[in-house]
Amino acid sequence: MTIKLKAPLKKVATVISAPGTEARKKTANADAPKTQRVTLCLRTDPGSKVFIAGSFNNWDPNAKKMVDKMGDGLYTATLNLPAGEHQYKFVIGGTWCADPACAETVQNAQGTINSLLRI
Repeated sequence: MTIKLKAPLKKVATVISAPGTEARKKTANADAPKTQRVTLCLRTDPGSKVFIAGSFNNWDPNAKKMVDKMGDGLYTATLNLPAGEHQYKFVIGGTWCADPACAETVQNAQGTINSLLRI
């Protein structure tokens, strides 16, 4: 009896681990910084160019674009952030604005207000 394969067989490599290697891999994954998924929202004029800048992206005003999926002016952005405090602002058409929905703020070196997110 002959069996015909529809696809060629793939070669599989066999890896043999040195003793104690698996324990080191598990420890390395446990020590990796854990992040939390955070979604920020802002309502502004539909068609605006909206970004989010903060301590998590070196205050780059073009690093994280916010999206208005429904075209109704509700912009969202999802970030994976490590535990700690993160300052941020929205950049709407080139104008930097604090998050009106964020209760916590801090004054920055320029004398304006940054929104504060604690994770």
